[in-house]
Amino acid sequence: MFSLLKALNAPTGPTTIIGTALVQQAIEASRMSARKRIILPFHKGPEAPLHRMLNAIQPFSYIRPHRHLHPPKPESVIVLQGALLCIVFTSYGAVQEAITLASGTDEFGFDCEPGIFHTFLALHDDTVLFEVKPGPYQANADKDFATWAPPEDSGEAMNFLMSLYLLEKTKKFSPKLF
Repeated sequence: MFSLLKALNAPTGPTTIIGTALVQQAIEASRMSARKRIILPFHKGPEAPLHRMLNAIQPFSYIRPHRHLHPPKPESVIVLQGALLCIVFTSYGAVQEAITLASGTDEFGFDCEPGIFHTFLALHDDTVLFEVKPGPYQANADKDFATWAPPEDSGEAMNFLMSLYLLEKTKKFSPKLF
């Protein structure tokens, strides 16, 4: 049975120990998610000025390329477990950069300024990120989705996702993937 849940409840209390138990909780929920990913927030609500969270992602979870422009928000992620392909696009959909980030390696995190189109692809089962970006969260304004990338629930999303996974294998960038 798959869940449509996008986020777990934040831990209660004024402090939270981030350890194996919370990581495992996020992983288990991501495995049960229809989207193959789940957020475990540490901030106590969408109005919080700083959002901190675990993002557990399974392979073949489609995170539609997006940027944080309206309002402008920087974003940082650190790979705690597993590996992902981080892809940066031009505003027209051409791949500008594709880099493998993995825990325990020399390249394990990503930071971007507002307005940069990007996405992440999990390369290993149970990949877990620590993510930070400014709040507050407003569902209709949090992400500016790339119009050249298919919506998450569209029939074209899986073909587009597979073309992105090919980047990791070939490291060849086409001028525009879709």
